[in-house]
Amino acid sequence: MTSTAPAPHRSESTADEPLLEITDLDITFSTSSGPVHAVRGAGLTVYPGQTVAIVGESGSGKSTTAMAIARLLPKNGRVTGGSIRFGGRDITQVSDREIRTLRGDEIGLVPQDPMSNLNPLWTVGFQIREALAANGIARGKAARKRTAELLAEAGLPDAEQRARQYPHEFSGGMRQRALIAMGLAARPRLLIADEPTSALDVTVQQQILDHLDTLTTEMGTAVLLITHDLGLAAERAQHLVVMYKGQVVESGPALELLQRPRHPYTRRLIAAAPSLASRRLVSDKERARIAEQAQQVRAEVSPTRMARTRPDPVGGNAAPAVPDDVVVRVENLTKVFPIRGSVPWRSRAFTAVDDVSFDLVRGTTTAIVGESGSGKSTVAQMVLKLLQPTSGRVLFEGRDVTELGRTELMALRRRVQPIFQNPYGTLDPTYSIYRAIEEPLRLHRIGNARSREAKVRDLLEKVSLPASMMRRYPNELSGGQRQRIAIARALAVDPEVVVCDEAVSALDVLVQAQVLSLLNDLQAELGLSYIFITHDLAVVRQIADRTVVMERGRVVEEGATEELFHEPREEYTQRLLGAIPGGSIPLAGSETIEVEVDAERGVDAAAAEISEVDGPTSPLGEEPTDPFTGAGHV
Repeated sequence: MTSTAPAPHRSESTADEPLLEITDLDITFSTSSGPVHAVRGAGLTVYPGQTVAIVGESGSGKSTTAMAIARLLPKNGRVTGGSIRFGGRDITQVSDREIRTLRGDEIGLVPQDPMSNLNPLWTVGFQIREALAANGIARGKAARKRTAELLAEAGLPDAEQRARQYPHEFSGGMRQRALIAMGLAARPRLLIADEPTSALDVTVQQQILDHLDTLTTEMGTAVLLITHDLGLAAERAQHLVVMYKGQVVESGPALELLQRPRHPYTRRLIAAAPSLASRRLVSDKERARIAEQAQQVRAEVSPTRMARTRPDPVGGNAAPAVPDDVVVRVENLTKVFPIRGSVPWRSRAFTAVDDVSFDLVRGTTTAIVGESGSGKSTVAQMVLKLLQPTSGRVLFEGRDVTELGRTELMALRRRVQPIFQNPYGTLDPTYSIYRAIEEPLRLHRIGNARSREAKVRDLLEKVSLPASMMRRYPNELSGGQRQRIAIARALAVDPEVVVCDEAVSALDVLVQAQVLSLLNDLQAELGLSYIFITHDLAVVRQIADRTVVMERGRVVEEGATEELFHEPREEYTQRLLGAIPGGSIPLAGSETIEVEVDAERGVDAAAAEISEVDGPTSPLGEEPTDPFTGAGHV
């Protein structure tokens, strides 16, 4: 007897029968330049209780394949071939009502971008309770209790209090954990997790993924993990699927594939993965050359010459207590926020940053690391004068930035530029990519229309995107592509200090390696100084000269990066280092893999080693591009 009702919540099928089976899947997008075949002939199988990871570069079709399962493709996208069978039924043929029931009860989703997937007008708790009520799980007091339990399971402390807060009151990692709580609310048979831990620090990553493992083991929940973190995939997935330009180029048992990769693209992914090797991006010899060049730049750009050739936002005489080579000094910085209490008109004080001090030496990189909510991003916003400190000072070239007037602050903006954590939230959705990158040039009255266009093209090339991207809008790009646009925009006005707040967290390993190489090269060429906010300790080891470790708003350890990694003094630092995913997994040729960058050729020189796979790299009309250079194929 055939039934049109959705499959029951708990299947009676055995583990030998697939829960999800995708066969010869084709996905096509209609664009102004014609149809784009984003996914072609893709196939994968997920069994009950199994974790399958899809890895690949940004725009390879990972998320597009996942969204097709839940039938959440954009309006211009559709499945044009193949089948998606869930619980034995081809769900590409079911009605909209049935797919909504499946999505709510049997297929859970943790989307990639937390800010654009949470309603800013509703509290986080209300949005989770709404999901519980929609799926008939709980209402009223029971829903409130269950909401607190879900937030606690997702790693949020003081869950009842957090449930009463709004998304803008959460850090990026906390918002991601709220989305994870919503995705697990109905205890689905299949959880589609699209970069579920990209915004999380390593210790919370571990907690969340341990929780997913518990679901898999105890309840038979299958997980389809979309990630660019091969370390995470190596630790957590039983089966690995590698996608490149819309096609599955290799798949197999995760450890076997990572230790004996067959396809050149898979081998290059493994070699570029920082979380697997935790080694410097450049060799010690090359690092010494970069440091020497940066020293020469610092010697050439004397304070007198800088004042003569660049706008001086601070004016006056520098404070004598600050050495000449210190471009930013943070002194006893403290920030206290009022937090809404149980009674709406009462609030309590929350100390987000507590007596933080450190120096940024010109031409070097200082990394600030710690768990989500430790105060890293709050420090960055005070350095950028986007937040006013409760106490303490931020000195730029010896003067307190809180004393700057409007004209001086505008000049400071050119010399100190940010790269924020959430690229979608910092790009105006009504601006084209060209206008977004060109805007700071216009605001600072740099060049004419022709020179600005040439500058935009050059910046796009530097971040490995084709010039045709200028016509697109932020919603037409993947998360990693949006992050590269944000980096290009920050570099547009040739700043001296760049504050990178999770600047590479959304990038796949290939582009991440290229961007880190670019930041290194720009630092050597221009004497740039970086404050690097991140939860990825493997990236820290590649790029940072000094590292500041924060816990609950305070600095618990500070020192030279190599010394801190080799001999961490504090237990908290040791715990952070021990939680790096994939650090202990042996890989193919791991004893010889050196993630080094030739100063002349760069990471993109490796593209010649990849055998070409035809097809577009983006589901949104982007012309076929090379995964390393961004150059179009003829």
